Amino acid sequence: MINWYLKVVRDNYANFYGRARRSEYWYYTLCGTIISLLLRVIDYAIGLDFNIMGTLYSLVVLIPGLAVTVRRMHDIGKSGWYVVYFMIPTFIAGFWFGFSIVSGGNSGFSGWIIIPLLLLIIPSIWMLVLLCREGDSDPNEYGPDPKKPYSEIEEIGTVQDV
Repeated sequence: MINWYLKVVRDNYANFYGRARRSEYWYYTLCGTIISLLLRVIDYAIGLDFNIMGTLYSLVVLIPGLAVTVRRMHDIGKSGWYVVYFMIPTFIAGFWFGFSIVSGGNSGFSGWIIIPLLLLIIPSIWMLVLLCREGDSDPNEYGPDPKKPYSEIEEIGTVQDV
């Protein structure tokens, strides 16, 4: 698991090109979540009110997290812009929630809360489905299949004499 994490953070820090296997994406996500939780526990144990180490860690791994997500989209034949398409409704919902809190909306349930919830839930389910899909088994416009060993890729690319 740590090898996949290091591959993303150390070897492909800002690499938005190529393809990433499901295992690369999900092991990176799992390891990053565990590290975030550990940093949160450390912050709490030290007595910091604000999760400073977790926030700094999140800033450090923001770029590799976006990069591995884009490469994951490439693996299923989708553009990296799908990540941006997912983020737009998320930001709208966040601003909507923030505005409703700042404006001092009533404390009861409001029908207006359904719209930002749908803006969060529907794209999240759609993105989860895309991230869980198996990648293209053949080379696509973003590169060769990352599951195939390099020897197979080289054999496919050569023309043999008849």
